[in-house]
Amino acid sequence: MAIAKLDLLSINFEKEHYNEVLLKLFDHDDFNPELATKFIDSVTGLSVYNQDNLYEEILVRLNDASKKYQFELKEIPVKNNQINVLRVKEYLDDLLLDVERIDAVREQLEKMIVENQEAVIQLKHVAGIDVDFDDLFNCAYLKIRFGKIPVNNVAKLDYYESLPFVFKDFENDGHYVWCMYITTPGDAPEVDNIFSSLYFERIYIPNFVHGSPELAIGEIEEEARVAKEQSNKLQKRIAKLFEDNQDELNRIYTVSKHLNDVAVMQKYVVVIGDHLSVNGFVPSKNSKKFKKDFEEIENVFVDIKPANSDARLQPPTLLKNSWFSKPFRMFVEMYGVPKYNDADPTMLVALSYTLLFGIMFGDVGQGAILSIVGFIAYKKFGLQLGAVGMRLGISSMIFGIVFGSVFGSEEILIPMFNAMSPDNTMTLLIAAICLGIILIIISMAFNVFLNFKKKNLGEAILSQNGICGLVFYISILGLVINMFLGLGFVNIFYVLILIVVPLLLIFLKEPLIRKFEENEEMFPNGFGAFFVEGFFELFEVVLSFITNTMSFLRVGGFVLSHAGMMLVVYTLAGMVGGVGEYIVIVIGNVFVMCLEGLIVGIQVLRLEFYEMFSRYYEGNGIPFRTIKED
Repeated sequence: MAIAKLDLLSINFEKEHYNEVLLKLFDHDDFNPELATKFIDSVTGLSVYNQDNLYEEILVRLNDASKKYQFELKEIPVKNNQINVLRVKEYLDDLLLDVERIDAVREQLEKMIVENQEAVIQLKHVAGIDVDFDDLFNCAYLKIRFGKIPVNNVAKLDYYESLPFVFKDFENDGHYVWCMYITTPGDAPEVDNIFSSLYFERIYIPNFVHGSPELAIGEIEEEARVAKEQSNKLQKRIAKLFEDNQDELNRIYTVSKHLNDVAVMQKYVVVIGDHLSVNGFVPSKNSKKFKKDFEEIENVFVDIKPANSDARLQPPTLLKNSWFSKPFRMFVEMYGVPKYNDADPTMLVALSYTLLFGIMFGDVGQGAILSIVGFIAYKKFGLQLGAVGMRLGISSMIFGIVFGSVFGSEEILIPMFNAMSPDNTMTLLIAAICLGIILIIISMAFNVFLNFKKKNLGEAILSQNGICGLVFYISILGLVINMFLGLGFVNIFYVLILIVVPLLLIFLKEPLIRKFEENEEMFPNGFGAFFVEGFFELFEVVLSFITNTMSFLRVGGFVLSHAGMMLVVYTLAGMVGGVGEYIVIVIGNVFVMCLEGLIVGIQVLRLEFYEMFSRYYEGNGIPFRTIKED
């Protein structure tokens, strides 16, 4: 539960070492760079290093060619991280021109193959006609149409038997009749219109089809076969060209990628006369090693300073968590990362989330399944949510033992606490509220600690989540306990000192902070305006204490709902009986696990964010990002 301590490093070097320094910097996974613009805006004479990126175009051409021609580009070890851009462009122009010429011929062949295949499909439907296509298409006084018509519309042609056309069917596939009709040129428009109204779909026989359908099919298929062989040979020629040039292409790709990375990184480089500088943050434990690593390069100097030494920069936050709490970091980051000088709440979130989920989803069998599924999701797919599930499942198993629940059955284990017993319902709900009270008090105490750490004395003492709020909340709880148990420790001094005074200080928080911390007027807009606004804000504060506390009733409510849903499952299973009983139990458990597991997860997250985070956490820090992540 900590934020890693950082140092601010300034790497100073001469322009001739630009590529060497930035390439080495790119390989470091522990350096958070700062934009050069943060420095040049406040100091005259500084500028951002700016050169044209000559390598992006090369990378784009290589990647496009790799995708189009299906060859692999990979980074390889290189001795020299320099290339002659003009020569590389000429080399790629010559190589890709040869490839494109071959590929153009191959594409023409593939186009012809597709046309032939489509022609064969069409011809097979009219193979029943024993005529020569050349004779048909050379008829000057006849118009011939091939196509298909819906089966149900064929009979409707009888309505038009007076018109001059001849209809011939070849094949019936159940949906369409493949056919042809012949008419005269003068009557063609009218006949075409009639067939169009009957949803006739015309098929165009290609001009390269000659002879009878059977003869034409054979010739076209042979032509397509030969074309396919030629296309395959050309494809192999293209592959051979890239294979012969693979080493050189990989070298160009590797160097271009490295130098493109360097070009992208120039936004972090500050120009100071003839020298350059890159500034950023490194974990303190790595600072000396980092300095030694870079100062091995001639005329490179690294200055190490405290993280807060430059007022222009806000140090980023690098969270450092234990094995248990690390997966819960994603919940914290959903709300935002803490500032560098704040405290990391991840462990508090991990413990409270695990505890609440386990209580609300207490079942030995279902918890075990959740842990197993989480383990698989984490190990196989790298999902952090899977790692969270592993921990939540174990917590569910522990509370499942307390409730005596194994896949919803309470007959296998003897429950330490029977949630479904009417005698225990009120106890369960009171325990849920007590747990909520403890978590709220911890959250408020954590807020006091954070504000004292940040030297925000006004917030630490006077706010509703500070000492005054804490005293007021605990005192109200004492008042409620005294009412129910009759302990007799509440009197007028108790009410005035521990309830009224803290409430009054919360009411006057803003004016007091303005007066004693900012040396400003207490009521700049007048006391009346302040009183009206402050009264309603104070009412909201008191109301929020009540609603936040009562929100934890849902913890007990979900214990009851889980037991109730599983009771329904077993009741239905008993009604079915036989093998069906076990099927219902399995399906019911899966349904309850998926539905209630999702709802409980969301509800616990809501408790974390609204009832706890809102009391102590701002989440307005900057996450630590390396160059590669950026």
